[in-house]
Amino acid sequence: MDAVRVADRDRYLAALYAPEDKRPALLALYAFNAEIAAIRDRVSEPMPGEIRLQWWRDIIASGTKQLGAGHPLATALMTAIETYRLPAAAFDNYLEARIFDLYDDPMPSCTDLEGYCGETASAMIQLAALILDAPEAPRYAELSGHAGCAQAISGLLRLLPKHRARGQCYVPKDILAAAGLTPEEFVAGGHDPRAAVAVQAMIALAREHLRAFERGAKALPATLRPAFLPLSLTPAYLDRVERGKDGMSTLRKHFTILATASRGWR
Repeated sequence: MDAVRVADRDRYLAALYAPEDKRPALLALYAFNAEIAAIRDRVSEPMPGEIRLQWWRDIIASGTKQLGAGHPLATALMTAIETYRLPAAAFDNYLEARIFDLYDDPMPSCTDLEGYCGETASAMIQLAALILDAPEAPRYAELSGHAGCAQAISGLLRLLPKHRARGQCYVPKDILAAAGLTPEEFVAGGHDPRAAVAVQAMIALAREHLRAFERGAKALPATLRPAFLPLSLTPAYLDRVERGKDGMSTLRKHFTILATASRGWR
């Protein structure tokens, strides 16, 4: 709980609205996500990062807690996987997608970006949904896909200064080409108006997925709602990126998530 509260406040707040008996598994899942997302910051070269990702793949593929014995998060995650019969393939695909984070290669296309978001953020939502209500979760896999894309693209835009500082480019090359930019020019930053055009295209893509989610969200069962609650903050995040502002007060996050947890998406 402490790890998620520090590393991923949005998912931490959302987990508080899940049934008490489901929270340990959700928090283990979210702590795992935070742990993997932080690997790039903890290694100086890609190879140690790949080794770390492979360690997790081996742990999960083993199907037992023995390989991860002594590692509290690995034990908690394997307990969640075993208890809720979470598919190992989803974790394997997630870890494969996260290899991209370790390198400075530009995102090839919008399709590749959506695939990356699908295997990471969307997978987290779908896995959380399986924990919350396994019989209902598969019916909302497509909704999870749109929700994850909107959430992840919003997050990538908010982390743009950090990514530029270390030479990463998550903005797809086809979006950059349409704006008349190379990945190198975009990463360099500055006040190039073409970069603003590319960012606006990313915002538009996120909002497109957000609208697709909202069209189906009214039918979302209350049992699955906590898995999607972090998405309630995405519209405000996108508005702030568009206005060149950053951050959101914890109080506003609380109120926004509370309102959505109470009434859902209308």
